[in-house]
Amino acid sequence: MEPQALSLLLSPVALAVLGLAIGSFLNVVAHRLPLMLERRWKLDGAEMVGIDPATLADLPEPLTLAAPRSRCPSCARPIAWHENVPLLGWLKLKGRCAGCGTRIPLRYPGIEVLTAVLFAAVGWRVGATPVALAWCGFVAVLVALAAIDWDTTLLPDDLTQPLLWAGLVAAALGWTAVPLAQALWGAVAGYGSLWAVYWLFKLTTGKEGMGHGDFKLLAALGAWLGASMVLPVVLAASVIGAVAGIAMKMSSRLVEGRYVPFGPFLAGAGVAVLLIGPPRVLDWLGWA
Repeated sequence: MEPQALSLLLSPVALAVLGLAIGSFLNVVAHRLPLMLERRWKLDGAEMVGIDPATLADLPEPLTLAAPRSRCPSCARPIAWHENVPLLGWLKLKGRCAGCGTRIPLRYPGIEVLTAVLFAAVGWRVGATPVALAWCGFVAVLVALAAIDWDTTLLPDDLTQPLLWAGLVAAALGWTAVPLAQALWGAVAGYGSLWAVYWLFKLTTGKEGMGHGDFKLLAALGAWLGASMVLPVVLAASVIGAVAGIAMKMSSRLVEGRYVPFGPFLAGAGVAVLLIGPPRVLDWLGWA
C-alpha cells in the first residue's frame, strides 16, 4: 500500500471512525460476556454435581457475541440496522427505544465516543503505522474490561489472558518498543505485586481485598508497557480509585457492603501511561 494511502487510513480521524464501530461492539461484549460466563459456570457446576441442566430455573439464555441480534431489554423488540449505527442511531432515536419508549442509557453512546477518542489519541501518539492498530486493540480490551468490572466486579480470563499473551507477542515482534525481557518481567512484576498485596491483606485482616482478575490485568499491562511502568500504573490507579471511592461514599452512591472495583482504574492508568509516554512518566516521577 502506498504510504500516503496508509497514512490516510491510519490517521486519527480514520481511527476515530473505527473506534465508534469498535465501541458499539464493546457495548455488546460488556453486556453479553458476563451472561455467557454465568451460563457456562452454572452448566459446569450442574455437570459436576450430576444435576440435569434443564432443571436450572435461573439459567441465562444461550448467547454469543454475534447471536441473537440486538434487541431492547425491556420489550425484546429487535433493533433495526439503522438504529444500531454507532452514535447516530442513539441520536436518531433520541435516546429511547422506538418500540416501548424505554430510555437507552447514555453509557452506550458514551462508550462509543470514548473508544473513538482513545483510538484517535493512539493515532496521534503512535503515528499512522500498522502498530497503531495493535495499540488500538490494547485500548479496546481495556475499555471492555473496565465496563465489565464496573458492572459485575469481574475481570474475565477470556479477555485478560489474551491481552497478556498479545503483549508478549507484540514485544517479541518489536511493535511496542518494549524489549521482550522487559515485557516478560513486566508481566511477572504485575501479577506478583498484586498477588503479594492480596495475601498480605488477607493474612492481616482475614478478608479478600481484591480479585485475582486484578493480578492478571496488571500482568497484561506490564507485558505491554514494561516492568518499569508497573509501579506508576498501580500508584495512579490507587490514587484515582481512592478519590472516586470517597466521592461515591460522600454522595451515597456506594452501596453498603460493596466496594469500588480496582480494574477500571488499572485500565485507565494503563491507557494514561500509553498516551503520556513511559519516558515522560518516569521523568515526572524523577526516576528517569
